[in-house]
Amino acid sequence: MKWYQQKEKAAGEKRLLFSWHVYKIFGKKALQLIAVVVSLCTFVFSKQLRTYTRKNLSIIFEYTKNKDAKPTIINMYKNVLNYALSLVDKMETCARTFDIKKLNFAEETDKEELLKQMNEKKGIFFICTHIGNIEVLRTFISNPENYIWPMNPHANIFLSKSQCKIFNNFLSKISAKVDSSTYPVEDIDMSTAVEIQEKLEHGDIVFIAGDRVSAGSSVITFKTDFLNRQAEFPSGTFKLAQLTQAPVYFIAALKAKKDTYKIYVKKFEQNNSLTKKQNLSKMQDEYIKFLEEIIKIAPLQFYHFYDMFD
Repeated sequence: MKWYQQKEKAAGEKRLLFSWHVYKIFGKKALQLIAVVVSLCTFVFSKQLRTYTRKNLSIIFEYTKNKDAKPTIINMYKNVLNYALSLVDKMETCARTFDIKKLNFAEETDKEELLKQMNEKKGIFFICTHIGNIEVLRTFISNPENYIWPMNPHANIFLSKSQCKIFNNFLSKISAKVDSSTYPVEDIDMSTAVEIQEKLEHGDIVFIAGDRVSAGSSVITFKTDFLNRQAEFPSGTFKLAQLTQAPVYFIAALKAKKDTYKIYVKKFEQNNSLTKKQNLSKMQDEYIKFLEEIIKIAPLQFYHFYDMFD
C-alpha cells in the first residue's frame, strides 16, 4: 500500500489546531506528553503501522547493521514516537519560538555557502526528505540575522493537494505570519516550471521532497536500488530541479542530542560533459546515496510508515 492510499492520520487540520492550542496554552511539555500517549495508543492498536515499521526497520538494519534499527518492539515504538515528537517541534517553528541555537550544520562550510547564495539573491532548489524533520529549517531561513537584506527569501513549498489545503487553512486560522507559498505536486507542469524558475531568478528558494510518490504522479516514477531493495521515487522532482537551472542541494534535518538538530547538505554538481538525461540520472543516483547516508546516522527518523519497498 502506497502512502497516499492510506487515510491521513498524523497531521489533519483539526489535529494541528488542537496541538497548536495545547502548545499555546499549556506549553511544549504538555504537548510532548500528549504525543507520547497518542503515539503509544496508535502503535498498540494499529497492526498496519507495526507491520510496515517492522518491515522498514528490518531492511534498514540489514543494510546499516546499526543496532538502533534492529526491529524490536522498543525500536519500532521509538520510530513512531520520534515522528510524533517531531510534530511538536513543528508547532514551535509555526509559533516562531524554535531556538535558532538548536540548529547546527554538520559542516559549517555548507552553512556559509547557503548564506552566501541567499544574500546574493541566488535562488536555491532544495530536494528534501521525509527522514528527519525539515520543518525546523524554517527557523534558519527566517532568521533576520542571516541576511544583509531587510527581508528573508520567500519559500516555495511543494506538498500533496491535501497537505496544501491543510497547511494553508491551519496557518490562516492561527493568523501566522506567512513567508511561503505552497504548490500541489500533482499539478506540476511546464507552466509551474516557468513560474518557479522566475521566482528562483529573483532569489526565492524551493523545497520539494524527492522520496515520496504522489497520487497524481504515480506513473511518473523511476525504480532504483535503495537500501539493497527496489523502491520507487518521483521523477518529477528531479526533472523540475533540472528545468529551473538553479543550484540544487539535497538537505535533511536530523534530531540530535539535547533537543538539537543537525542539518546535512549535499550540493549536486552537474557534469557538463554528460547529456541532459545522464545528468538527470546522476542527480537521482546521488540523492539516493544521500538518503542512505543519513539513514545510517538516524535510522529511527525514517518517517515512511507504509510499504515503500517492492
